[in-house]
Amino acid sequence: MDTPAGDLGALLRAWRDRLSPVDVGLPAGDQRRAAGLRREELAALAGLSVDYVVRLEQGRAQHPSAQVAAALARALQLSDAERDHLFVLAGLVPPSPATVPEHVPPGVQRLIARLGETPLAVFTASWDLLSYSPLWGRLFGEPVGEGGERPNLLRSWFGGTGAITPGERVEHGRDGGLRAFEASLVADLRRVHGRYPGDPRVRHLIDDMTAVSDTFRELWSTGAVGEHVSERKVIRHPVVGDVELDCDVLTVAGTDLRLVAYTAATGSPAAAALDFLRVSAVTADAR
Repeated sequence: MDTPAGDLGALLRAWRDRLSPVDVGLPAGDQRRAAGLRREELAALAGLSVDYVVRLEQGRAQHPSAQVAAALARALQLSDAERDHLFVLAGLVPPSPATVPEHVPPGVQRLIARLGETPLAVFTASWDLLSYSPLWGRLFGEPVGEGGERPNLLRSWFGGTGAITPGERVEHGRDGGLRAFEASLVADLRRVHGRYPGDPRVRHLIDDMTAVSDTFRELWSTGAVGEHVSERKVIRHPVVGDVELDCDVLTVAGTDLRLVAYTAATGSPAAAALDFLRVSAVTADAR
């Protein structure tokens, strides 16, 4: 890459120019003067203002926060080494291997873009929501974090925020139903805490949920350790009604990221419901 090693703005431009719109789920189009992403597209993917991206690339802003640097690294589909270099240039300490990984590898991001017609979401090991497909948002509603924080499944469920999956909207098909689902989440969090004992975000999550949720506190006190697994669920959608789907939880080796995908058998009523949501989303976007 023919850019000065210490020039953050030049590197951001070079990384943006090399990234194909198709790899982030955008149409390539035939009106582009260059093959890479536009600034406004990068800004949207990273959750930043276009003006701030311009200032970073022009060198008028040189010290993004760790949260912004991580968002840029994901949006630009950087490798781990490139992500660490971005942090160094921004005057930040690269993420420690002792904390829960939040970086989504480029291959996983391309997979998400190509599976955009599936309700699919990516979570960290401690269930922070990193990204999701448009159809996932149509199925569950657009998630919103509190106070600028990334939405977290356990905070949403046990803390009562409804930021990701409102409890009244999902019926769990595993033996034991809702109680088994909650026990699985808590046992999974204990396993993650054992794997990343020095991560302060995991410790804060445990402390906060213990303080606000009797159910979490009771389940945590059992000491159970486990792994949250796939199950069949019924989603009660306000438009298409009850939709029975298979929910599969896949773990990305080397990152502990969770890919959560909802699928239905071809030709089933659930598949028809997903098709309706997909088409209605496209129609709404075209208006």
